[in-house]
Amino acid sequence: MKIAIVSQYYRPENATITNSLAAGLTKRGHAVRVITGYPNFPSGRLYPGYRQRLCHRERDGGVDVRRVPIVVSHSQNPFGRIASYLSFALSSFSAGRYIADADVVYVYATQMTAAIAPLVWSRSRRIPFVLHVQDLWPESITGSSILKGRLAKRVVEAILTPWLLLTYQAASATVAIAPTMGAMLHARGVPVDKLHIVYNWNDDGADAGDTTATPSETDAGLTVTYAGNIGHLQDLATVIQAAHQVEDLVGFRLVLIGSGAASDELKKLAERLGAKSVVFRDRIAPSDMRSVYMESDFQIISLKNLKIFRGTIPSKLQASLSHGVPVITTVPGDVASLVQANGIGLTAEPEDVGSLARAFRAAFAMTSKERKSMGRRARQYYQANMTSDAGVDAIERILVGAANARGAVQRWPKRGV
Repeated sequence: MKIAIVSQYYRPENATITNSLAAGLTKRGHAVRVITGYPNFPSGRLYPGYRQRLCHRERDGGVDVRRVPIVVSHSQNPFGRIASYLSFALSSFSAGRYIADADVVYVYATQMTAAIAPLVWSRSRRIPFVLHVQDLWPESITGSSILKGRLAKRVVEAILTPWLLLTYQAASATVAIAPTMGAMLHARGVPVDKLHIVYNWNDDGADAGDTTATPSETDAGLTVTYAGNIGHLQDLATVIQAAHQVEDLVGFRLVLIGSGAASDELKKLAERLGAKSVVFRDRIAPSDMRSVYMESDFQIISLKNLKIFRGTIPSKLQASLSHGVPVITTVPGDVASLVQANGIGLTAEPEDVGSLARAFRAAFAMTSKERKSMGRRARQYYQANMTSDAGVDAIERILVGAANARGAVQRWPKRGV
């Protein structure tokens, strides 16, 4: 079967889902073509060795990749960020002939604008598309720091809502990453028979072998780690304030790894509070994350208290569980329910400093044996429910179903670059 993947992010960027999906589908015998931008995430700077051109093709193993030019921006300037999203959507149209005979198009919708070209192709070229929703729009835009002011948010919501409804209705299938997100999408017009729930997964390397972290052989101390985007929606100000409240716990450390729009103000907050237990580290390569998990007793997963986040499962959860690291989370809804039901971490109320501080104290009070037991349960849950093989298998079935509903399938000829 010929499958086209449309994603603004792809290797060498740390785009776990699209990278492993393309490789996994190729391994299963499908011919895969990827339409993507030039790599720049998360720094907002073009990766070394790349120069933007109107048309660029390369091979990634057995995957044929077509890069289209985009506005490179990951700043808090709303015009820059929106220009980046829209430029990829518009540039994707230039790849229309590249995917003209595809059997099905998969859309990685961390930004819903990636679906604009596939939506048009579904009408003009009769190619079905499958929408894999990572973030709910318009709330992911109106609830972020990209837009400021109620009027601007109302205008954006009024523009996006009708288009989103059209996109949901036109998709041959829509994939949600959590049950509550699925319910929200159904309420927004996605038919039940076209709606699927597939948990995100961690990269293939983390699925192999025994990766269970063993950070501490004694009961002394506690290391809680956050690794990822340092943005406003992650609500790390609450995390820092909670860490400051438990500085009487000898050996407690909060390690924040990454970069983002909120980095500078969070460092100033920690300095103003005198939070000596908070350690900031620069962003590291994904290949170096194993050592981070090995020194972590828990990973913190936090988000702002927004309704849409009740139906999301941040990729940090899968990454942490795959390495046998339990979590402390302030994300209500599906994440909190999953953590509580399976005994794979602790929960706290969102944007509640006191509640999170109590969770830190509870984690600190656990023995090394209790922490290790929780870590084993975390790894076991991941292996049973969230491996890359399980995720790729599920997406493959959905893509095959969408293509078969259209008619006969063919194969692209192999092409060298």
